[in-house]
Amino acid sequence: MIKAIPKIGSRKKVRIGLRRNARFSLRKSARRITKGVIHVQASFNNTIITVTDPQGRVVFWSSAGTCGFKSSRKASPYAGQRTAVDAIRTVGLQRAEVMVKGAGSGRDAALRAIAKSGVRLSCIRDVTPMPHNGCRPPKKRRL
Repeated sequence: MIKAIPKIGSRKKVRIGLRRNARFSLRKSARRITKGVIHVQASFNNTIITVTDPQGRVVFWSSAGTCGFKSSRKASPYAGQRTAVDAIRTVGLQRAEVMVKGAGSGRDAALRAIAKSGVRLSCIRDVTPMPHNGCRPPKKRRL
């Protein structure tokens, strides 16, 4: 008996496991690493923490928005602290370097949370981009 070969365009796209009211996890379980680099990006609106392995491959990331904070509370120091604890607890780091970028309010709180979490820090680097008189700034606001 010969099976009919379906045409390429005739297959319907089927979403597996996505029901309207069902709860499901969007995030994969993170890899467990012992040594890595923690990148803290603190903007005025949010705090994003990315954990990478020593080669630079992203293992896990977390932001104040994914931790459940909304609107202006994402920029708070408490949101930065909770974000850092969430990222480190998931990965299980033992030794790490920290690279801090930006001037947001969650920056210092995230750094304190990382230091208190029991991770041995080899170095803390500030990699905030600083212009050497590059682009012309926008004109002053008139209120």
